[in-house]
Amino acid sequence: MRSVNSASTRIVAIRLAPWRHAIAALVCALGLAGCSAIEFYWQGFAGQLDLLARARPIPEIADATADATLKAKLERVQTMRAFASRELALPDNRSYTRYVDLGRPFVVWNVFATPELSLTARQWCFPVAGCVAYRGYFSEADARTEAAELTAGGFDVHVGGVPAYSTLGYFDDPVLSTFIQYRDADLARLIFHELAHQIVYVKDDTAFNESFAVAVEQAGLTRWLAAQAGRPGAEQFATDAARMKRLRADFQRLVRTTRDRLAALYASDASDLEKRAGKVAAFVAMQSEYERVKAGWGGAPVFDRWFADLNNASIVSAGLYADRVPQFAALLAAEGGDLPRFYGRVKELAAMPKLERDAALAAVGRAPASEPVAAGPGQD
Repeated sequence: MRSVNSASTRIVAIRLAPWRHAIAALVCALGLAGCSAIEFYWQGFAGQLDLLARARPIPEIADATADATLKAKLERVQTMRAFASRELALPDNRSYTRYVDLGRPFVVWNVFATPELSLTARQWCFPVAGCVAYRGYFSEADARTEAAELTAGGFDVHVGGVPAYSTLGYFDDPVLSTFIQYRDADLARLIFHELAHQIVYVKDDTAFNESFAVAVEQAGLTRWLAAQAGRPGAEQFATDAARMKRLRADFQRLVRTTRDRLAALYASDASDLEKRAGKVAAFVAMQSEYERVKAGWGGAPVFDRWFADLNNASIVSAGLYADRVPQFAALLAAEGGDLPRFYGRVKELAAMPKLERDAALAAVGRAPASEPVAAGPGQD
């Protein structure tokens, strides 16, 4: 197990007083878990403590830094954060008002797994978050160890680096060095996405949660870009956003096409040997089509990391973020674009049993809606 410096722990404990109930739940979970589970929960607890201990108010960092680029980014984050609450009715709290330099490329690494000949994601269940289709680690080495064990057990496995995640309002999520250098449009998207998780979160339904957050980020970005009109850099913001929207739409089309092909294959009467051969052929075709599409993007390598290790688990990981976005977009349109009313409808859906919720969303989604887009590799 990992250890946390005792002095740091005492300092953090004082700062964590408002969240004592969430911490108590985690401690109870530790006591009920087996040894390997305790180690997993502890690394998450220690990782979260580390973030909170190192976070400092953005104005304090901006005043102290000699890095002009960082200073400008932090100032823009503050305007995006204010916009999120003022114009998008997202939570008005201390999330994204502090900053942490992590000194690593991602804050956590998520591990996804599926059977060799299935697109059904393995589920992990936790005391607060419920069951989700991934397991997150603050250490890449720990994530790779978990992935190796799953691979040895016959699973297809995907490890994805994550630049940000939401604690669902239990903690004040800070701005991180893992995403602060994003282009402004992507920075705004990410903040809107993570704050959306504080509005609605349904246990045991990752696709619902992520698709809702993507729908909010899309609507938020459209409104944020409109608000930038006439300001310095506004044209470049819009150009960047339009380009990334096209790239994500192309990416999701590739994922959807391959997923449908694999789903039909795995559900067929073919032998396992034939299914394995068909699986290889499907991924070869997907890689080839990606290279063709990427050439049309001017060789942009934005999805290269994701395509480096294609398997069932990577397909599932991408689908979680986009499958129901058109349905949520249609629901927002049905509410006349009124975000508070939209949030209210989503909360009503969240309170339904899963089968009823899925049916209600599907009914809304039959109406024309905006095209689905995928979250880029590494989003929460």
